[in-house]
Amino acid sequence: MKTDEIQEWATEAALAIAERVPSFPRLAVILGSGMGAFVDELGDRITIPYSLIPHFPVPTVAGHRGNLVVGSLGATYVAAIQGRCHSYEGHDLRTVTFPVRVLQSLSVRTLILTAATGGIRPGLAPGDLLVLSDHLNLIGGNPLRGPNDDRLGTRFPDMSEVYSKRLRSVAMVEAKALGFTLHEGVYACLPGPSYETPAEIRMLRSLGADVVGMSTVPEAIVARHAGMDVLAFAIVANAAAGISDTPITHQEVLAAVAGAGPRLSSLIGAVVGKL
Repeated sequence: MKTDEIQEWATEAALAIAERVPSFPRLAVILGSGMGAFVDELGDRITIPYSLIPHFPVPTVAGHRGNLVVGSLGATYVAAIQGRCHSYEGHDLRTVTFPVRVLQSLSVRTLILTAATGGIRPGLAPGDLLVLSDHLNLIGGNPLRGPNDDRLGTRFPDMSEVYSKRLRSVAMVEAKALGFTLHEGVYACLPGPSYETPAEIRMLRSLGADVVGMSTVPEAIVARHAGMDVLAFAIVANAAAGISDTPITHQEVLAAVAGAGPRLSSLIGAVVGKL
């Protein structure tokens, strides 16, 4: 996808969505691996398969269903991106982040990101939830590279607070009210699709990473470029390489997410209720 195509293609996609959802929510959630069941919490759902949205990338990875779902979560109207694409599937980063540009065209102001991750920091166990305070972009690229379209955002967006302090504070309060611990930490994004080596995990730990994954960061960068407030949650799906003695599998990741998913859904619902 070329830079000069993004605005036009995002507008086309947004118009197609608006035909089915005339009043689009101002808050959206992007669901990571195995988290698609979150949409079951939405009332009065409208479901649009990605294949019906012009230019929208369709995921190929298990656990990413490929639907845009709009509905009510309590008293709040919410949009859910049910599954994402990744650069390791062969997409450039503009394509990976195109759904965020579509949300921008639909005037979404708050974006909640979710991801399944490997736990690096000692004390994190599979099933734990973490709210991101910052990230390390080690994916080898940036979705903003190339000519800048000023209609989308400024040439040099500030990244000193990618993840909103205000929203993080709300999340910590709501997690406590729900009776479970919400950790806070730094997410390291690597390109994948291979899981990290023990040596890479030792490097990431020395750099200050608490969890590691293969998504989220490009979307967060584009959302901030678009002027959105961003909140991001990670489910610790497995212990990172070298911390556990057992091999890491995608099935293990999906199983851990399925176990922790209801708590994350409750937390997102509580946070959304405060917004």
